[in-house]
Amino acid sequence: MAMAGRKGLLFALGVMLALLFLAGGAEAVPKCLVCHGKPTLSKTLPSGRVVSLFVDEKLLKASAHAGRTCTDCHSDITAIPHRGEIKRVSCTRCHFKGNPVGAPQKDIYVEYAKSVHGVAAAAGKTKAPVCQDCHGNHDIRPPKDSASQMNKARIPETCGRCHLAVFSDYRESVHWRAFVGGKADSAVCTDCHGEHTIRPHESPESPTYISRVPETCSRCHASVAIVGKYGIKTEQVATYGRSFHGIAIKYGGKTVANCASCHGVHDIRPSDDPQSAVHTENIPKTCGKCHTGANVNYAKGRIHVDPTKKEAGAVYWVSLFFKWLTILVMVGLVAHISLDLFRRFRRRGSAH
Repeated sequence: MAMAGRKGLLFALGVMLALLFLAGGAEAVPKCLVCHGKPTLSKTLPSGRVVSLFVDEKLLKASAHAGRTCTDCHSDITAIPHRGEIKRVSCTRCHFKGNPVGAPQKDIYVEYAKSVHGVAAAAGKTKAPVCQDCHGNHDIRPPKDSASQMNKARIPETCGRCHLAVFSDYRESVHWRAFVGGKADSAVCTDCHGEHTIRPHESPESPTYISRVPETCSRCHASVAIVGKYGIKTEQVATYGRSFHGIAIKYGGKTVANCASCHGVHDIRPSDDPQSAVHTENIPKTCGKCHTGANVNYAKGRIHVDPTKKEAGAVYWVSLFFKWLTILVMVGLVAHISLDLFRRFRRRGSAH
């Protein structure tokens, strides 16, 4: 009898919750929290992994979705208590261009579907990140919010949950040290790789594709407004563009050096760091990746030389000499042709 009474009580409670749930409205959140508000609520997946089903009401109310009800996202839940498999939330219900609910008016999902993450997810790779992995679940906040997982200060940590080795290298780089040192313009993952449009670096559409790396780096390193205010020279981009490497890349070269070939990728360090690829002691090894037989003499030459400035030393004077030599030769040539034409016209006039 006691067992029957307990079952009846549970049944009645279930019916009551269902009626409350079907009543709808903003009160749907507290109703769901009757169960999901318990910190111990969890689910064990077939793989043995335990997933928490707890929803922190404080985080939810502070999120970008505070004005939404649970079923706005979990649309396959139609009754309480719910049974069977609950599908992963599809953000496409609201996040599409032209949506009427006030979500950002961008084709984010179209971009994501073409990205390296979207392609992997579509291929059935369970470890490929989807929206919730980067933006969060019930604690989604606008990127400008410092508590957001997509706030610039937290992006390396967010990406690092999957890309651990890369995150480890990046934390040793000049970019990360500058960022944590208060230079908010310094590059994080999304500045180089993009956000929803991330492509594999072998793709010509990727900003990290071999021929597009100089363009990507120049977005910051050619801008006085970004790096100039920190005392970083911007001439490196222009001097690279005029170099053999830069000219070869412009004409489609795929084996010539770009910025990353010399400076590194995620572990870029200042040139005075002994571990930097462009430190004086390491230049022969760095250049030797392409130039067989590179020796210490490679480190004696000047790099990123601007021949129009006296700081270039002998290169400046040689460049200046050839500049004026070319000008004088051209002036002399034009003068010679002009005098010759004048003589010819004069002879022709005297003949008549």
